[in-house]
Amino acid sequence: MSFSSLISRSKPKHRAADKVAQLQAENKALVRQAFGAMEYIGQLEVVNGCLADTARKLTEQRDSVWGELDDLRIELSAARTRLAPMLAAEANANAITVPAPIRDSSRFEDQTTETIRVRPLWEAIGPVVRTEGSADPVHLPTA
Repeated sequence: MSFSSLISRSKPKHRAADKVAQLQAENKALVRQAFGAMEYIGQLEVVNGCLADTARKLTEQRDSVWGELDDLRIELSAARTRLAPMLAAEANANAITVPAPIRDSSRFEDQTTETIRVRPLWEAIGPVVRTEGSADPVHLPTA
């Protein structure tokens, strides 16, 4: 008995026929994937065409609405011009006139208060005496 017959291999030997079968299966999968991608691209082109058509229609509608808006703005300006004198006459006819404000101070809580006498600070606390940097109090006036 030889040692080579006792050694078992975990992987079978690679054969060319097995590799050919594997590559053929992979080729079929890639062909199916390519056909699926072409079908998907066709669907996307249809959707893209629909979106382009919708965008064109919306652009036409937008331009039409902008034209109508410009016409309505011109019409509104003309109506405001015709209506302005009537509005001014109505405002003058219905003007609210208010007499000069007079405060009713007959109630106790509404009694008027005295005016607050505001004096300059030197009047309130007396004259300010400068020492001109001298610490000698001889020249300060006596009170």
